[in-house]
Amino acid sequence: MIFCFSGTGNSRYVAQVLACHWNDRVEMIGPVLTDSHPVFTLQPEEKVVWVFPVYSWGVPPVVVEFMRKVTLDVVNGCHHYMVCTCGDDVGLAHRQWRRIVRGRGWSLRGTFSVQMPNTYTLMKGFDVDSPDVVKDKLAVLPSRLDEVIGSIGRGFGGDDVVTGSWAWVKSRIVYPYFVRFCMSPRPFHATGDCIGCGKCVRECPFSNVTMDSCSHPRWGSRCALCLRCYHICPQGAVQYGKSTAGKGQYICPLEK
Repeated sequence: MIFCFSGTGNSRYVAQVLACHWNDRVEMIGPVLTDSHPVFTLQPEEKVVWVFPVYSWGVPPVVVEFMRKVTLDVVNGCHHYMVCTCGDDVGLAHRQWRRIVRGRGWSLRGTFSVQMPNTYTLMKGFDVDSPDVVKDKLAVLPSRLDEVIGSIGRGFGGDDVVTGSWAWVKSRIVYPYFVRFCMSPRPFHATGDCIGCGKCVRECPFSNVTMDSCSHPRWGSRCALCLRCYHICPQGAVQYGKSTAGKGQYICPLEK
């Protein structure tokens, strides 16, 4: 069983590769999180792999919420792994994930980070990677995924992640601040370039974007800040306050 949360497709692609190798199933966290009591039945000895992007050097709040509310039947012998995607490093996100798994009484195994193109654009100084950097990151992706698949196959129980510098500060100070003060959907708006195509509505993993009577998108309170609406807009009309003006867009070119 592979549980996946993805906005721009990086984590979804990783989950697809893992599922294809093991002939496994992928459950996207977005749609099932609308269920107040999600329940999944596992087979004995089945591995459970959690795939998601790192949010400000921590586990995305929607993933934390899902992990705390989901019921997994037949958990005896099932081992849990984490595979997180990141632009550069993960801080101590893997330790946070381990605490959640341990708190649920599940069996812990290895954690892995997979470097992929940057997607966060909502603050000053943050933008998507240049085309050359995107190309370089995607070029080494197959070999990295082969390493992850091999390690999981051997039952690896350690941490194969890039923590980066100042990991404690990033995950224990920056991450809580980010979750509390920097995840509001209110700054989202559509500029005059919006053509009312509705793509942001159709593509939102949480059905949080709707169209008003004038065919302009409106954002509700159930936002995961995955930025799919921003990156998927064909006109570049979705903006976040003034923070995204002039910045690039990115959707994983490998996504299916």
